[in-house]
Amino acid sequence: MAELVGPRLYSCCNCRNHVALHDDVISKAFQGRHGRAFLFSHAMNVGIGAKEDRNLMTGLHTVADVHCSDCREVLGWKYERAYEETQKYKEGKFILEKSKIVKENW
Repeated sequence: MAELVGPRLYSCCNCRNHVALHDDVISKAFQGRHGRAFLFSHAMNVGIGAKEDRNLMTGLHTVADVHCSDCREVLGWKYERAYEETQKYKEGKFILEKSKIVKENW
């Protein structure tokens, strides 16, 4: 009998709350505050903080910190606005830091 396997997920490193689907990874080549980070099209079970302008490696962006809705661990940020035309594809997308998430169902 075959085992049913659910979708591959990423969870909060602190409490294992599901925060993103592997299928929503756009890129694994991003840099976060604490090292490597992934760009996701969607995130779930997260709260979003206040918007603020930050000068990032690719220019000025309006971003909002993203935290786990259960334990409130800051996991990354959401791109709210990109000022450079070449960076507009990031708007509405999420950065989750590799050190803050763990794989589930792999």
